[in-house]
Amino acid sequence: MFTGYSFDITKVVRDRNSLQLRFQSAVHYAKLQSKAHTRYPVPPACPPKEQKGECHVNFIRKEQCSFSWDWGPSFPSQGIWKDVRIEAYNISHLDYLTFLPIYDNTSQEWTVEIEASFDVVSSKPVGGQVTVAIPQLQTWQTYNIELRQRQRTVKLLVKINKEIAVEPWWPHGHGNQTGYNMTILFVLDGDLNIEKSAKVYFRTVQLIEEPINGSLGLSFYFKINGLPIFLKGSNWIPADSFQDKVTPELLRLLLQSVVDANMNTLRVWGGGVYEQDEFYELCNKLGIMVWQDFMFACALYPTEQSFMKSVRAEVVYQIRRLKSHPSIIIWSGNNENEVALSNNWFHVSPSYLKTYTEDYVTLYVKNIREIVLQEDKSRPFIASSPTNGVQTVAEGWVSENPYSNHYGDVHFYDYFNDCWNWKVFPKARLVSEYGYQSWPSFSTLEKVSSKVDWSYSSSFSLHRQHHANGNNDMLQQAQLHFILPQRTDPLRKFKDTIYLTQVMQAQCVKTETEFYMRSRSEIVYGEGHTMGALYWQLNDVWQAPSWSSLEYGGKWKMLHYFARRFFAPLLPVGFEDRGVFYVYGVSDLHRDYNTRLTVRLYTWSSLKPLCSLVTARTVIKAGAATILYKEPVPKLLKRCKGCMRETCVISFQLSTDSDLFSPTNHHFLSSLKNARGLAKANITVNISQKGGLFVFYLKTSAIAPFVWLDVGSIPGRFSDNGFLMTKKTHSVLFYPWKLTSKSELRQALSVTSLTDIY
Repeated sequence: MFTGYSFDITKVVRDRNSLQLRFQSAVHYAKLQSKAHTRYPVPPACPPKEQKGECHVNFIRKEQCSFSWDWGPSFPSQGIWKDVRIEAYNISHLDYLTFLPIYDNTSQEWTVEIEASFDVVSSKPVGGQVTVAIPQLQTWQTYNIELRQRQRTVKLLVKINKEIAVEPWWPHGHGNQTGYNMTILFVLDGDLNIEKSAKVYFRTVQLIEEPINGSLGLSFYFKINGLPIFLKGSNWIPADSFQDKVTPELLRLLLQSVVDANMNTLRVWGGGVYEQDEFYELCNKLGIMVWQDFMFACALYPTEQSFMKSVRAEVVYQIRRLKSHPSIIIWSGNNENEVALSNNWFHVSPSYLKTYTEDYVTLYVKNIREIVLQEDKSRPFIASSPTNGVQTVAEGWVSENPYSNHYGDVHFYDYFNDCWNWKVFPKARLVSEYGYQSWPSFSTLEKVSSKVDWSYSSSFSLHRQHHANGNNDMLQQAQLHFILPQRTDPLRKFKDTIYLTQVMQAQCVKTETEFYMRSRSEIVYGEGHTMGALYWQLNDVWQAPSWSSLEYGGKWKMLHYFARRFFAPLLPVGFEDRGVFYVYGVSDLHRDYNTRLTVRLYTWSSLKPLCSLVTARTVIKAGAATILYKEPVPKLLKRCKGCMRETCVISFQLSTDSDLFSPTNHHFLSSLKNARGLAKANITVNISQKGGLFVFYLKTSAIAPFVWLDVGSIPGRFSDNGFLMTKKTHSVLFYPWKLTSKSELRQALSVTSLTDIY
């Protein structure tokens, strides 16, 4: 599935032709390949029963999750999924052209390495010239070339004019995504002219693994153009079970939602597909860094000669196709296969472990890594995620503990401990997977269900849940802090339960992400310097419960609105440690700022703050996390007479000298199921149109936690949602993705806050 194919049809072509392709069943083929591998098993044979999937997907080079996953169906699609064309030529034909900008630190100059490969059919040598032009950089260079039947690859080194300042490409939130138009014109014998145009972007990437004072192990963070950058983002899975439904419009919608939520990174996960060109072009334009896995996930793989030949062709093809994109900052060999081996996920016999480790090194190190080093010297490679980086290399490529907090990246999931307790999370160098499930909104489910399905315990709800005990896990986590829905109308209760799973997910991921964000500048008990938080997962492949923050089709869940706040460039983070309340200021800005922190305490029963304080000015360093405030909770409550943990909530915001404000953040002093004084809020909404946008004016009779505005299936997003409403009035913008009207919005609108579900 992941390789381009070319067949010489010179001897079979006629005046009229029909093209026939016969496919063997992918499921049947995988089963036969597994059966033929008689020397030892290559696990896992089949997915867990909850996934309702097909077996032996590791024996076929195909989208691994198409045989099922714990968030997706088993739809092993089949057929040609890219363009088919006939090419005719009698002199020469350009097979591929790829390029790579390289920066030389010593001479401090940029060079563009260009490689072009031709199929030469002429029996005589083909001479000519190639001209490379980047007009904005005043760079024009011409080379004489000669192509022969066996010498068909042209390599050019184009030096960029040193007198002209090159604007680098920056990730979103850190600068512009400047690109330059480049044309490459081949003028060859026989009046053969071949012209290619491309955007060329200039940026450097380094993966820094070096000792840290006060901590065992090594750092693990990225420098882009010499600047350390905290990776803020999520994990990308295929946008549909059927790739032909993934249109440029859908990609634009999903990727725009990434930057709209202040993210700068997506990890293209190794169980899906190498994405289409449009995906990477959009990431280049939007400033989204891409952590690119090769397509191997959660399995051991065979290393037979035919399989390895196919893998090598795949890797060469994909690197040549993708390496010119500045958005891609790292190649990763696989998803979780190192940890699967070291922790023996598949309960393999100890007698086979040496063989499996050798196979692992053969596949990811001796083949994939070798090809990466040969084809692309411009970006780092790691063999797996999670990994211990250079420590994994030192241990022979399979580390004893790939989940170490002292090296590399980690994946972390825990559905049983209380997610409001930040102490359960790993203070790791970089966390590239973590998350909690929720259900998508009723309007998304309604399209694929009927009345009989609309309850949390229906066969539909169980069928769409592919994670073992997933539906119960969500309720158990929710009831640690919230009262479960009490209303008796079955449909109302189903909608309330959906809402509560989204509240739980948003609050859990917020707590965890803020912990990682504030851990960037400190070492505590030998751990810290966290420089990345990529939650699992961004998007959905179908309408079902999953870890996503965007529903199938792109509708924002509550988590995505929370991400817009917790990934803000300037953020106050509040938490408690042994009865003391702390606020950190977290900055992704490029310069130091003088800041003030405003802290307010509200009682649940009043829209007027009970008391407030403003701290003295404190400098928050560029790219750092700084303690701004600490006070024992009893002292804070005493200062604010009339407050107890159960009756009050803390609100806080950062301001700077230059009219730059952070989002307002909140800290709950008790579980909301124990909150006292929380009244049912009567929220009214007026809608007005302002150009292409709509303004929703909200008015409330009481403090309202987790206010959720839902306009059903009308495509679009709000400027804010899922918020704590502590003021009598609040206005929110709605950005429609298609034409709509005030009356349509009014008719579709529902408003829910936490007390509505009791």
